[in-house]
Amino acid sequence: MDASQAAPNTGKEETPPAPAKGADAAKSPAEKAAAAKAAAAAKAAAKKEEAGGKPLADNGDGTISDPNTGLMWKKTDAWLDTRRFYKWSEHKSYLDEINKKKFAGHGDWRLPTKAEAATLVDKTKSLLDKNGIVIPIDPVFQTGCAANTWIGECADDKITRFDLKIGIETLYPTADIWSSIWAVRKPKSA
Repeated sequence: MDASQAAPNTGKEETPPAPAKGADAAKSPAEKAAAAKAAAAAKAAAKKEEAGGKPLADNGDGTISDPNTGLMWKKTDAWLDTRRFYKWSEHKSYLDEINKKKFAGHGDWRLPTKAEAATLVDKTKSLLDKNGIVIPIDPVFQTGCAANTWIGECADDKITRFDLKIGIETLYPTADIWSSIWAVRKPKSA
């Protein structure tokens, strides 16, 4: 628009047009969902930062240290190591093997508790699992992992595994179920 077409200056302040009802009115459902997810991730990241959350550390020896919990995780899970899943009755064979070999110099690898497994879930992070699906795990871990693990609360009469995609434990009515194993240890304080 050139100067000859400009609206005359009447000396009055003009009120800007009112925004469309709801700024999100023009967004598609997918755009709204993505915006909500981004806002939730930003809020979670800010909350973690306020709580003094420090980033996970790759130790360069196949292990990851969590300075917030003091836990040391194996960087790869049982699926990545063996290309198989384990029934509850078989889980000890994997742990026995890595402990016998003293993986990364340690022989005290074990199943995580439910609370420990929950610390892996971080909705501000993204890692591709073995199926190419994004899971909320820090990408310091190895891509291609399984999205579940046996947990220490599991027992022969209470088959329970932890789902890392959604951060909850799931009970099963049968022992004929499989899972991966995310091995963890708690280093002795110096």
